Amino acid sequence: MDATTKVRDPETGVRVGPGGTSGRRNPVRNVALVGHGHSGKTTLAEALLFAAGVIARPGRVEDGTTVCDYDAEEQRRAISTGVAVAPFDLGGVHVNLLDVPGDADFVGDVTAALRAADLAIFVVSAVEGVEVGTEQAWRLAAARGMPRAIFVNKLDRERADFDRTLAQLQGRFGAGVAPLELPVGLEASFRGVIDLLSDVAVTYNGDGTTAGVEGPIPDDLEVREHAVHDALVEGIVVADDELTERYLADEPISTDELEHALAHGLASGTVFPVLCGSAAKLVGIDRLARFITEDGPAPDAEDGAPIALVFKTIADPYVGRVNVFKVLQGRVRVDDALVNNRTLGDERLHQLFRLRGREQEPVREVGPGDIGAVAKLHDTTTGDVLGARGAQFDVEPLELPSPNLATAIRPKSKQDDDKLATALHKLLSEDPTLVVERDPETHQTLLRGMGETHLSIALEKLQRRMGVEVSTEAVLVAYRETVTREARAEGRYKKQTGGHGQFGVAEVTIEPLGRGVGFEFVDRIVGGAVPRQFIPAVEKGVVEALEHGGPFGFPVVDVRVTLVDGKSHAVDSSEMSFRMAGSLAVRAALGDAEPTVLEPVSNLVVVAPETCQGDLLGDINAKRGRIQSTAALGDGEVEIAASIPTVEILRYAVDLRALTGGRGHFVAAHSHHDAVPPHLADKLRAPA
Repeated sequence: MDATTKVRDPETGVRVGPGGTSGRRNPVRNVALVGHGHSGKTTLAEALLFAAGVIARPGRVEDGTTVCDYDAEEQRRAISTGVAVAPFDLGGVHVNLLDVPGDADFVGDVTAALRAADLAIFVVSAVEGVEVGTEQAWRLAAARGMPRAIFVNKLDRERADFDRTLAQLQGRFGAGVAPLELPVGLEASFRGVIDLLSDVAVTYNGDGTTAGVEGPIPDDLEVREHAVHDALVEGIVVADDELTERYLADEPISTDELEHALAHGLASGTVFPVLCGSAAKLVGIDRLARFITEDGPAPDAEDGAPIALVFKTIADPYVGRVNVFKVLQGRVRVDDALVNNRTLGDERLHQLFRLRGREQEPVREVGPGDIGAVAKLHDTTTGDVLGARGAQFDVEPLELPSPNLATAIRPKSKQDDDKLATALHKLLSEDPTLVVERDPETHQTLLRGMGETHLSIALEKLQRRMGVEVSTEAVLVAYRETVTREARAEGRYKKQTGGHGQFGVAEVTIEPLGRGVGFEFVDRIVGGAVPRQFIPAVEKGVVEALEHGGPFGFPVVDVRVTLVDGKSHAVDSSEMSFRMAGSLAVRAALGDAEPTVLEPVSNLVVVAPETCQGDLLGDINAKRGRIQSTAALGDGEVEIAASIPTVEILRYAVDLRALTGGRGHFVAAHSHHDAVPPHLADKLRAPA
């Protein structure tokens, strides 16, 4: 059997196909439900679980009763905030559904889910059509070349329009978008679908069951069905030379042959089948389930030494850290000792189970291509690979997006402060798209995430799960000062307290250096005006004064301080007195050296639709940015490179989303410090 052949399993009747042990007998399908928020992905997962007999009745997102949205934050907000696994068995095939968040703030989970899945089903609302979340997920899936299918949902809703949605799909994603079904009725009258391959109508009676009844195509849809059927067949056979010749010769092509060619096009990422229905009304769900089990590609996983990729980590309040993994090779068994490729340490797998939402079903092993979970590993987190010692770890790394929005956090009490570090470690182990860092210049603790919702939910988890309360504050910018002219001043420290006193005099000059040079101290003392043993103390005082800041209150950089003269006393001079003298001299000189403020400047690169270019350029100019270049990238996108003050882009993730409708993304990196315009610098002057 070649790599693309599919046959029906004689025991199950299910067509099974290529992929290692998936060949004839592989029973696994890994399917990610992706798309824009509120398109109905979680409701669709409920419907599929109900159709497979896993749950007695479908839950509702609005009521917080679904299998996949089990977290308190998800139930309160009625959105998915992380990947949830929802497996079911149907017709001898084991399906791992991955319910994926649609909010752009959780793109890290989208990336991880697409890495674990072998098929992405894009759930698109027939009311709203193709939205930005769908486009972003499509771009990620296309970059991996992974198989994709589409489920047009909510056809029972008011203002649902299948034709408009299909036209949008084909306009955005190309001619490979091929409808397998047409709706029977729309909005309140929606009651079924037409199977374009078998030329039958499947209707549903709305009694809460998922089974459809086959019948003839309604007369008013027959002409349209034939036209779409012919276009579908032509689109399917074009990738198969033999079928194309037979089609052009008007020879009959069986439904099984068309489905085989369709499955090959799906697996190769060139054909994107479109199914339709209503998850809420359970219309078309049975057909989608059969499509997944019969035509969905199997994982490409072979037998051999076990290797598994951890693609999700959950901080469970009862069992601790849970790592969700996909077996890339071999079989993972209870009590296996596997090596973590990052730490090179052994991890003993004492507890293996399948996840279904929050439920855990213990298992003895997880086979090739399947998805499982393990609790209480010592030091394993998202992106790690576990494998048998001596196995070849040739696994593509899981590359997650970098966070681009920050907030400063501060513990509310001493008790919170004591627990904060541990709580943040748990939070980051669960979500690697969160980053915590300490700014050494502003002394703030920064929590970085993908957006406002992401950060808000992270702070809620800190409080609800880990009992740590923090307050948030604006992120400070690490301003600095420098001088623009040379100045000279004397610092005199004299103190008499009885017995030995304190006496030291240091005279210094301060002058500007080139940007980025830093600090230089020069000793020009002659004749012992300052004894040699006290010169290091003068330098120490100078450094302390510069770090403390000039008239604006920011650290002083890019200056040369020269010790030119001084005075000492044989009895009262000391390191302390000359350190204070050096500090006083610099502070006095700074006032006459015409200090100015330096601000950090970032290199900004924005990728966005060309239609947004004018608004983006105007916004960058308004933020005091300097455009470096613009370039067309193809596919209607443009790249803009600019140099821009960092303070202007602290919330650029929010601004860019508003300017581009969520279709833009950016990276920013520190470049250098530059002078702040005088009218802005005056506003930064420290209060007297």
